Amino acid sequence: MGDLSPATDLVPVSPGTSIPLAQMRSVYRMGDVERKLAKLPAKEHENLRSTYERMLEKGAERFQVKPSGLPAMEHLYDELPNFHDALDDVKRQLALCHDSRDALEIVPMLLLGPPGVGKTHFAREVAQLLGTGMGFVSMSSLTAGWVLSGASSQWKGARPGKVFETLVDGAYANPVIVIDEIDKARGEQAYDPLGALYALLEHDTAHSFTDEFAEVPIDASQVIWVATANDERAIPEPILNRMNVYEVQAPDRDAARTIALRLYGSIRGAHDWGRRFEPEPIEPVLERMAEMAPREMRRAWMAAFGNARLDHRDRIELRDLPGANPRRAPIGFHH
Repeated sequence: MGDLSPATDLVPVSPGTSIPLAQMRSVYRMGDVERKLAKLPAKEHENLRSTYERMLEKGAERFQVKPSGLPAMEHLYDELPNFHDALDDVKRQLALCHDSRDALEIVPMLLLGPPGVGKTHFAREVAQLLGTGMGFVSMSSLTAGWVLSGASSQWKGARPGKVFETLVDGAYANPVIVIDEIDKARGEQAYDPLGALYALLEHDTAHSFTDEFAEVPIDASQVIWVATANDERAIPEPILNRMNVYEVQAPDRDAARTIALRLYGSIRGAHDWGRRFEPEPIEPVLERMAEMAPREMRRAWMAAFGNARLDHRDRIELRDLPGANPRRAPIGFHH
């Protein structure tokens, strides 16, 4: 018999991508959970009890994934022309752990730039590239500090935080966690919404991060952090110091055209109805699309495809784009 690869090396095959390699890593200690569960008073803390039972049922082992080779990234350079610096850094980190037993380490990233330039889309693409799953936290819609770190089980309606959920409920020890609009974090007086990040962004302290709900140390040291912001002045200095900051500009005209053209092709290719449409949009339509922020482009293409079909055409024209046809009456009552 030939050598068997170690039982911990899993090779899930997904067509057309480089094959990720996974080792197993414990993200908590089962003994800790068992002790916590044993101490719970009977008929109390049902939420906490079911959390501990779920942890024991799932076990502590999670996949620690890294691409086995350098994954193809050319499409991302085309699709995200205003993110080349950040992509270069990801590529360097992938090259470092390639052909080694080392885990993938990516310094926490802060994408700084105006709304709509594609920061959240970039984060999702990185998660997909690495194949490690993703947790998403929007700081603008939250006022309490416990979204990352959980709330004490003494509080009514308390629950674990996002870091705990992503590691315990997910399959991976090294997921991408996106903190969207980190500059919009608003805390009540008693809470700093970013307080948990001071420990989480430091490799050493992240090894035993304790969620305030479950109170069991979790190994969050392998999490890949991507934060987005419009204004760095609202972000505390110690957080900025722990991250690589990338200033992302709105794409220039040529880059915006490239993004719009790629989007047209990917939407057309992803739908059966797409084959009814011409392979490329006409020049005036592409020019108009290039004036939009990347985040608006997908919606605009979808509306335009629909408008063209309503008109029984296989080509999008300028009048199909949202806001381009003043003759369309607003919805309401008319005399």
